[in-house]
Amino acid sequence: MKIHFYIRFSTRYGQQLSVTGNAEELGNDTIEQAIPLTYLNNQFWHGVVELPLTKGSALRYKYILHDTNGQSIMEWGEDRILEIHHNNMDEVQVIDTWNHAGEYENAFYTDPFQQVLLKQNKPASHTKWSKQFTHIFKVKAPLLAKHEVICLIGSSISTGEWTTENPILLARENGWWTAKPELSKDEFPLHYKYGIYNTKEKTFVRYEDGENRSLFGDAHQYSLTQVHDGFVQIPNDTWKAAGVSIPVFSLRSNNSFGAGEFTDLKLLADWAGKCGLRLIQILPVNDTIATHTFIDTYPYAAISAFALHPLYLNLYEMAGKKHAAILKPLKKKQQELNALPDMNYDEVMKFKLGAIKELYLLQKEEWLNDKDYQQFFTDNQHWLVPYAAFSYLRDKNNTVDFSKWSTHRIYNKEAIQQLVAADTKHYDEVAIHYFTQYHLHLQLKDAAEYAHKQGVILKGDIPIGVYRYGCDAWMEPELYHMDQQAGAPPDDFAVKGQNWGFPTYNWTRMAEDGFEWWHRRFLQMGNYFDAFRIDHILGFFRIWSIPVHAVEGIMGTFSPAIPISIEELNRRGIAYDHDRYCKPYITDTVLWEMFGPNHDKIRPFLQSTADGHFELLPEFGTQRQVEHYFSKLDNNTENNNIRQGLYDLLSNVIFFEKTDANGSGLHCRIAVEQTYSFRHLDGNTQQQLKELYVDYFYHRQDEGWMLEAMKKLPALKRSTNMLICGEDLGMVPHCVPDAMKQLGILSLEIQRMPKDSANEFLKLAAVPYLSVVTPGTHDMSTLRGWWEEDKVRTQHFFQQELEQWGDAPYFCEPWINKAIVMQHLQSPAMWAIFQLQDLLGMDAMLRRDNPEEERINIPAITGHYWKYRMHLTLEDLIGEKQFNEALEQAVEASGRA
Repeated sequence: MKIHFYIRFSTRYGQQLSVTGNAEELGNDTIEQAIPLTYLNNQFWHGVVELPLTKGSALRYKYILHDTNGQSIMEWGEDRILEIHHNNMDEVQVIDTWNHAGEYENAFYTDPFQQVLLKQNKPASHTKWSKQFTHIFKVKAPLLAKHEVICLIGSSISTGEWTTENPILLARENGWWTAKPELSKDEFPLHYKYGIYNTKEKTFVRYEDGENRSLFGDAHQYSLTQVHDGFVQIPNDTWKAAGVSIPVFSLRSNNSFGAGEFTDLKLLADWAGKCGLRLIQILPVNDTIATHTFIDTYPYAAISAFALHPLYLNLYEMAGKKHAAILKPLKKKQQELNALPDMNYDEVMKFKLGAIKELYLLQKEEWLNDKDYQQFFTDNQHWLVPYAAFSYLRDKNNTVDFSKWSTHRIYNKEAIQQLVAADTKHYDEVAIHYFTQYHLHLQLKDAAEYAHKQGVILKGDIPIGVYRYGCDAWMEPELYHMDQQAGAPPDDFAVKGQNWGFPTYNWTRMAEDGFEWWHRRFLQMGNYFDAFRIDHILGFFRIWSIPVHAVEGIMGTFSPAIPISIEELNRRGIAYDHDRYCKPYITDTVLWEMFGPNHDKIRPFLQSTADGHFELLPEFGTQRQVEHYFSKLDNNTENNNIRQGLYDLLSNVIFFEKTDANGSGLHCRIAVEQTYSFRHLDGNTQQQLKELYVDYFYHRQDEGWMLEAMKKLPALKRSTNMLICGEDLGMVPHCVPDAMKQLGILSLEIQRMPKDSANEFLKLAAVPYLSVVTPGTHDMSTLRGWWEEDKVRTQHFFQQELEQWGDAPYFCEPWINKAIVMQHLQSPAMWAIFQLQDLLGMDAMLRRDNPEEERINIPAITGHYWKYRMHLTLEDLIGEKQFNEALEQAVEASGRA
């Protein structure tokens, strides 16, 4: 059988198109063996392939764009199929439209829309076609209203000669609206349009927008002509919705145990559905137990990217009626912990883990024989067994740092299988983690399914890193650069930058197996979540990489990055001196400028150099050495000031030189103009370095970073059908918005954090449709807290964004809070998502007295205690009829219901 492939695509000079598919003649779905196509005209590329297809077989194929920069881009989707209906099909033509990943409509074919949000709009299909059909027309239209179907009207007799009384009604097949007419007696070219038809009213609603579509040729030249027409041309940015954001631990119900639990998500879904909200966004819920202290409340330091945190387990659901009595002695403690204004993590975990142990011993026999559990174990053993072994070894050795364990410091699969064998005396200490994870799985799965019944989806959070001493790093250390730490450069919220401590990813190694670890991770999330936020999506372009010997984020550089060479410095008239530019610049003058009369407290840590300057003593040559020294001293103001002073001296450099670079790998120290080393250079050198700095950070890296992202993000996006949102805040390269737009990844837009530095505030009316707007995130103060932070900026906002006269009120009054929420609801963004605190801030009777108590995280504080809990119960919130109705009306009035 001869297949003619036509793809509608307007290319630039030097670009090439090819086709691949599930046949050897089409390259077996590989880019490398894809069949090149030939340029036909400004609209089409064409290719012919002979294939041994017979009746009943199906050819699945897709097109690939090969760009001039060496990048190969596969079109989006997995549903381009040619079905062979009979054996006498000698010659077939397929006429296709390229599916760009960034098309708005593609978002509506992700799981949350198809399975929940648009599920009610799918009409039943009853159309029957003649067995002698000559053509197949396929088109997509995800945003039809109830009772609406797609119809086809054209210039020929069989397509109605442009009359709308009796159009061809398309049937929905595998996501496509499909028509199979018999056009053997029609005249060509055929001119046609798609339209919308209401099956209940039996009326034609409207034509699609744009010019008429045209099909050339005739019905006799080919045995079959199949046309993929892409998307119906109707408005594609009309669907909008709103959601609420809150960490699970912050939920409070009458039955929770001092912290929010997965079962509390059901009550939250009840409230959200009542108010017209369609999404619940939560923070990561993976196990973070590393120290058994409140330090473990940091949700982005998971010891497993797959395991869930026992904190969120509802003990009563776990116990069931059969074993409920065992929990009665805990009732008083539960009430005490639940009455606290914040979460007492240490106490909650102590009592929960104790109860889990008792329940395990009571239930283990029947649980181990449970078929549902056995299936769960089979499906998840690839991570569950190593995680259980890791948790057992962590507690046995009293440390999560596996390099300090007495045994199993290096992961070995066979050795771990022996360790967890059912006949060992410590088996219960291992199996209790299977037991716990199984019940966590059941409870979160149940909560997600319950939310779906309320028309609400769950949005999770994918942390950018993994914990340095976690199970993932223990199992597969080759996937990470263990000598580096991920973080973020300085910003207004953290002037010294951020050091998250996670090892950076070894993307080269991850690419070797097609990013299998990420695929498994997304597959696991897909068990519970409909959408997810990629934490720090900038890390997929480049990561802020900090040497393991450094403490502060300011000591980092971007990786990968094109370095500055000595030759570049020479061309600019800069005489390169390694010690002057790459080592801390310390003189008497610098010491006085930095420390004033307290400089004598710093001098004991220094030694003189031959040129009359100073350097730090060898034992204080890195920030980690300084940190270690002061960790043994009293934690007082003087010691802390000296320690910080030594940190500042160590970061007082112009360049960081990569190890073994021999002068060819110089990387600019971020915020170099603020260093005393820079201030002590002559004016011409300063000017030349400024120009280099701008080029290094804002120009030379863009193309390389774009290529880096396009190696990873398309492959990761293809491995899941969840809706993907990116957290693209911070120091955003120019290439990031373009890449996210190309891939259809939703951006994050925050009114008080405009991405254009020329604007003080983001103009919400101008945000892209594929975006999430929110007044703030968990890393920021709430609206009410922000209002009180900077009165000058608040005044600007009051006048510029709220268009008010006079002095801004000192506090964020309910009417102000409501006005800001309404601005977000009325934006063009697909999603407006609000922290619960910001929604409650609209009501004077419901909101908390002190907004500072509502803040979840302060990024500048290392080891911050994540303990915020909502101050009223979910049951009480559900009963607040006046507030809920007002919120529902606001959501509905904004077109987000």
